[in-house]
Amino acid sequence: MVFEAPHFHIGIEEEYLIVDRETRALAEPPQEMFDACSKALGDQVAHEFMRSQLEVNTPPSKNVAEAREHLADLRRSVIDIADKHGLAPIAASTHPFSQWSEQDHTDAERYNVIAEDLQAVVRRLLICGMHVHVSAGEDDLRIDLMNQAAYFLPHFLALSTSSPYWQGFDTGLNSYRLSVWDEMPRTGLPNLFESHAEYMRHVDVLVDAGLIEDASKIWWDIRPSSRFPTLEMRICDVCTNIDDAAAIAALYASVLHMLYRLRLNNQRWRQYATMLVNENRWRAQRYGIDEGLVDFGQGRIVPVDELVEELLNLVAEDAQALGCEKEIAHIRTICRRGTSAHRQRQAYAAAEQSGAGHDAALNAVVDHLIEETAELG
Repeated sequence: MVFEAPHFHIGIEEEYLIVDRETRALAEPPQEMFDACSKALGDQVAHEFMRSQLEVNTPPSKNVAEAREHLADLRRSVIDIADKHGLAPIAASTHPFSQWSEQDHTDAERYNVIAEDLQAVVRRLLICGMHVHVSAGEDDLRIDLMNQAAYFLPHFLALSTSSPYWQGFDTGLNSYRLSVWDEMPRTGLPNLFESHAEYMRHVDVLVDAGLIEDASKIWWDIRPSSRFPTLEMRICDVCTNIDDAAAIAALYASVLHMLYRLRLNNQRWRQYATMLVNENRWRAQRYGIDEGLVDFGQGRIVPVDELVEELLNLVAEDAQALGCEKEIAHIRTICRRGTSAHRQRQAYAAAEQSGAGHDAALNAVVDHLIEETAELG
């Protein structure tokens, strides 16, 4: 089947936690703050499930550089408005010490329904993520690319980790967020589908049974968006460093472009069983970029920086075609200096070495997150 070439336009969604600048704990923004954000940003800002969260989304962008610029403007606006209320956003997937049991969910119909349906599972949902949308053409092409791109999802997670702390202790994981998220239904790696029609037949079973309203309540690590003609990657932690976010978006778009290019040459990326990809998903969740992922072709664990270098070489012509060579090159910087999870632990260790106790060291982690979230270039 011949498809019209996708545009590969990009959109980025980020979720932030809102903290009190003095106590460093999570805070519920006053309505005046959200009203000011809405006035400044329109529909590019939205409530999230928890009242202490906020979501921003860029408009569709022709390339990653444009998406990064939009994202910087969104972060800057939220930071400036929050500051007037003694608050600050942090781009981290968990808060270092605030308790989920002390948080309330947003009083909106959609969230009230979810809260009633999922009970304790969703009450723990004090986590934030980054979603990257790439316009991927016709429906059947989106399904075909989703089937193949699932292999790379652990790589994207490993590069984005920002949730090592939970409820005041170091979990030992680089992305504890995924442990919380996986308690939700309809999450994890997607099924494989032969066509968009087959995918919709499965969705319709759930809709017709009254289990979900529509496909927007299928929360896989990657999915065909039900709102836009995009393939939406959802596995990533939110990146504290904005250049990390742009780099991962660039790599994702380039991988999709590469898979489409292979298709034009009657080639495909080899698909591996979900049980195998799940092993890498767990390794990325546990170790991030530190202990390697399995190269299933070689049948052995390979350091992430080696896998990434191979991947960057594979998509070099695709990054050039998409005009994101500068942004994607930053992936090597992530491998060299670590993710937000590393820097959070470094901030904690530095505070301890200066004589701070456990609580004060966690405050230092929050201070670091406030500062790095605001480093916009």
